[in-house]
Amino acid sequence: MFQSPKSQSVPNRKGCSGFRGMVSRRSVLQAGVFGALGLSLGDMLRLEARGAQAGNQAFSATAAQGKLPAKALSVIQLHLGGGMPQQESFDPKPEAPVEYRGSFGVTKTKSGEVFSDNFPKTAAIADKITIARSVVGRIPDHAQATYHLFTGYTPTAVIDFPQMGSVVSHELGVRGELPPYIAIPNNHSFAGSTGFLSSTFGPFDLNADPGKAGFKVRDFSIPQGVSTSRFDRRRSAREIIEKQIRKLEADPTTLDTMDDFYKRAYTLLTSTRAQAAFTLDGETPETMDLYGQKVVGLRGPDNKFHPKGLAERLILARRLVEAGTRFVTVTYGAWDSHVDVRSNCLDQMPALDAAIAGLVTDLAQRGMLDSTLFWVTTEFGRTPKVNVTSGRDHWARTYSMLLAGGGFAKGLIYGASDATAAEPARDALPLEDLLATIYHQMGIDAGKELVAFGTRPIEIIKDGKIVKGLLA
Repeated sequence: MFQSPKSQSVPNRKGCSGFRGMVSRRSVLQAGVFGALGLSLGDMLRLEARGAQAGNQAFSATAAQGKLPAKALSVIQLHLGGGMPQQESFDPKPEAPVEYRGSFGVTKTKSGEVFSDNFPKTAAIADKITIARSVVGRIPDHAQATYHLFTGYTPTAVIDFPQMGSVVSHELGVRGELPPYIAIPNNHSFAGSTGFLSSTFGPFDLNADPGKAGFKVRDFSIPQGVSTSRFDRRRSAREIIEKQIRKLEADPTTLDTMDDFYKRAYTLLTSTRAQAAFTLDGETPETMDLYGQKVVGLRGPDNKFHPKGLAERLILARRLVEAGTRFVTVTYGAWDSHVDVRSNCLDQMPALDAAIAGLVTDLAQRGMLDSTLFWVTTEFGRTPKVNVTSGRDHWARTYSMLLAGGGFAKGLIYGASDATAAEPARDALPLEDLLATIYHQMGIDAGKELVAFGTRPIEIIKDGKIVKGLLA
């Protein structure tokens, strides 16, 4: 299932073979294509739940203690797949020899800390964010490190562990009319799935990119040619049939589950608020500019400049959180820079810098920053020394992440790496501890045990510790 480090060979400008082999997971949602009501979205949700009921459910093995107080009501995770270099972003080493520091300079924050000069806008809002410079991973392999990031566990052949978004969905449930866990544009193929939890708790994949022209969530509306009144008549017909089935069936639990999922599907298809959350309608040119909609990188193969689409992805994530979604993952870029790390950064970092600063500023202006955690992740960092092809290779011993809002400290540089960004020099931050702290901020005890396969208790995060130094 997972590729070994030996398979990560033959790097080029697009990354090593293990990273280039990534294929996005796509779930086909054909709402309105078939069925008596025309709700195959409901069929999908129902079948996913029923398929997980046979000996593959998870439940809490701990005594009910009530929910913990939550500071972060929602999380927006921006994942930079491939391994973004810490030296060219949030942990530059201007005093190191050139073969370690790279070719970029630095820019200062208001407090005098330095970021790479690729991030001037982020440096300007550094008083609102935390940079963790001492994150410690385990495996410098794309598939295994991404799985570790998204689940808190390294992969095994015995148990498939659930993603953080799935655990949040399982523990906190639906809030409002939208799914609790949404992936933009799709779930990362290396990130695992719902693991031993029901597939009901998996991400709702948009299967569409907000940054592309003509963006629309596919098959996410009543089919053309079917009026609202006709749609409601079909729904009524289905309800009549199900009432008759209830008189004959001995398993009302299954029918109650079906009803719940059809209601969710019906709401998504008919609710004006739900439909609006999945569009960019009403966003002003000023907001688009704030997020850097028109910011470009290097010229493409056609010798033209092209916007990156990250602005639209993050604006949509903010809209989904406003409408009640608890956990949104957004993916951006291809950061596996074994060759020519400078060009990789020049192409992708301007849009990233603008979008990070834009989202943090927008959340603060809307009064949402304290209750929304914005978390910028990558599966590992890059080697301290630039290689012979002017790139940097995989490095998991220490790297950087950005956190803003959700009760995390503001204006904080947490931890430090050594003189060449090779090892933690202060306050090493194991990934498990960071994940446990994020769960804590969402009101979830990461030490809570879920029972897989009916008999096996498994902690949400094994031995994860809350890092109080990260919190406000």
